[in-house]
Amino acid sequence: MTERLHTRPYLHRIRKAPLVLSLSLLVAAALAGCGEKAATPVAEAQSGKNLKKIVIAEPLHLTGYLPMYVAQREGYFAEEGLEVQVIQATGGAHVTAVVSGDAWGVIGGPESNALANTNSSDPIMSVVNVVNRANVYLMAKSGTAPKSTSKEDLKEFLKGKKVNANRHGGTPNLLTRYLLLDVGLDPEKDVQLLEPADGSTVVTMVKQGAADIANGAEPQIVDGINQKVWDEPFYKFPSLGDFAYSVVSVKKSTITKDPETVQKFTNAMIKALKKVQSDKELAKTNLKAEFPTLSEEAVKASLDRAYADRLWSPDGIISEKALENDMNVMIKTGIFKGTYTYDGLVDMQFAKKANEAAAK
Repeated sequence: MTERLHTRPYLHRIRKAPLVLSLSLLVAAALAGCGEKAATPVAEAQSGKNLKKIVIAEPLHLTGYLPMYVAQREGYFAEEGLEVQVIQATGGAHVTAVVSGDAWGVIGGPESNALANTNSSDPIMSVVNVVNRANVYLMAKSGTAPKSTSKEDLKEFLKGKKVNANRHGGTPNLLTRYLLLDVGLDPEKDVQLLEPADGSTVVTMVKQGAADIANGAEPQIVDGINQKVWDEPFYKFPSLGDFAYSVVSVKKSTITKDPETVQKFTNAMIKALKKVQSDKELAKTNLKAEFPTLSEEAVKASLDRAYADRLWSPDGIISEKALENDMNVMIKTGIFKGTYTYDGLVDMQFAKKANEAAAK
């Protein structure tokens, strides 16, 4: 793998980094990058200010995280006095980056936090919702698909297939296992689950015949369609309804010691969530800038899917139902065997204050 580093005054990201690098080295590399002028007036206006730098770890670079990228590109974080940098940490390292202190926060599922919090004296707490639907879709090799999405037809179609389910323990993997169990199949016996740590390989694996079915999200979906690797998804997990799929979380000690920074970050995120809902042209502009290799058709398809499936949280609030739906997947698949409470995983004080302020 090669490392590609893009830097701007308020947007630093490592797209892909060699696995041999530690997360601390990734952060150092991001901080050391050469500056590139931000294109937005707000960001330029903030350029002379002393901003507090924080790092967010993401498991994969996806269009689903667009509100966070909007907050960066449009200068919403800078308005709050923050310089937010994002590192891509695959294979579950996005959560351990927070545990180790290499990252201030993480964007991902609260179920991963629940696993990491076992016997922890400083649990990871979710403070703002971003993706409030299970942003996972199943695609079959082009020209193949089940007759319908009935349990009977899905069972018949899935049995014996090679399924790229993404990394073991990750939410896309768990959702795939959840569906298999729901239609009456044993994930360990009735299908061949492929579980690569790097989710970006999904299109290639189906294209090369290593997998018959893959789970994924945008921009992978439209990439596979354009390459004629697969057709439209035959199963959409957003149909599960409210689902705390991707939320931003920080250590409880961060909330206790530095609530001001948590509040500022949350303020910017909720401003971005509301802006993405109300201004589709702004969303499109930022998506094109964040994913410059996507065609105009792919950008439109990604946004159309996001809006049609009500992908993004409108207010950053993680409801008890959204958390319950997420955790039920973990429990049914047997990955999580302990107990959990809403208050033990979620802290909505900052999101509520941000919404109250935005309403004034």
